[in-house]
Amino acid sequence: MALNVSRRRMMQAAGTMALAPSVMTVAAAPAAKPWPIVEGADTPKLCLGMGDGGRGPEGQEDAGMKRIKQLAVDYVLGGGPRIPWQEADLRARIEAYKAAGLTLYNLMISGHRNTIYGTPGRDEEIEKIIQSIRAAGKAGLAVIEYNFYAHRAMEGYYEQPGRAGEGYTAFDYDRMKDLPPLAQEGAHSVEEIWGNITYFLKAVVPVAQEAGVRLALHPNDPPAPLSRGSGQIMATVAGWKRLIEIVPSPANGITFDCGVTKEMGEDPVEVCRYFASRQRINHVHFRNVHVQKPYEKYAEVFPDEGEVNMFAVMKELVANKYTGTIYPEHPRALDYDRQQPNFRAGYPGGGGYAGIVYNVAYARAMLQAALAS
Repeated sequence: MALNVSRRRMMQAAGTMALAPSVMTVAAAPAAKPWPIVEGADTPKLCLGMGDGGRGPEGQEDAGMKRIKQLAVDYVLGGGPRIPWQEADLRARIEAYKAAGLTLYNLMISGHRNTIYGTPGRDEEIEKIIQSIRAAGKAGLAVIEYNFYAHRAMEGYYEQPGRAGEGYTAFDYDRMKDLPPLAQEGAHSVEEIWGNITYFLKAVVPVAQEAGVRLALHPNDPPAPLSRGSGQIMATVAGWKRLIEIVPSPANGITFDCGVTKEMGEDPVEVCRYFASRQRINHVHFRNVHVQKPYEKYAEVFPDEGEVNMFAVMKELVANKYTGTIYPEHPRALDYDRQQPNFRAGYPGGGGYAGIVYNVAYARAMLQAALAS
């Protein structure tokens, strides 16, 4: 009798153990998120350029703003005014977009050639940039983007036909690698440019941090090894990493471009993780490429057909709690855009509003899926 009871208890215990994993799995299942999943204060946010919506038939800017809003994009970026920026001017720009339901989030600053080359006049330029950063902080602008090209290797660009004749923006270093330095630029070693940007960052990053503004340095694109005789500090991931250590601060960050990362033969997911986990991504460019030879030969393509795992990149941004803007930039050339009156591409093989619509729809699907998962 005791033996029967013991066997019965053993069987009951075994049954309980067999059921336990299923019970535990059901209990641990997360609650379904409400749909549709929308952007918020704690998520990444899609953005577009000020001109991506185009203009109305008589040049009205309001028509372009409306087209951006029709895509459910709430954030815009663009080029800033001449330095030094003025608080009143920035506030007027911000208010104009706010009236259309848009937040002006990021402006590109320029006008610092002497700073890049370390030539006379750089201290005056840096002082103007400091004034601009303070004005941006007071006006409520979140990000200031900038470039530090010794020379941008755009001579290597050309149009390449893609699927059904769409336009790709292709780059081939052989087209420009033997071009001489330009008289107005000269030739500069990479360490010389590193010295110049170190001087710049030590002056402006503490100001940006105090003003509540984040700086985002765009990578060298194209990432040519040598551009008209000059080295390029942002043409390698090692350079990106070196940059953020010059002045350790969230205000000293980069524009992470997953397309450029792949152009250099690097893993965009790993690189995204490195910078996002350190809170040093202050803006994102979201695009895809086909690469034949890292650094030297590639083509920018539609986001669904390149070698970058765009969903994995988006998931990495979400996992690291990135809450800044994502720009699905560089639209490809579609016949619909080419057939519009007065169409002008920004790059060889570049497109217009129809291409932008495609990019935004794709990026939003990636973002919603990443947030849902």
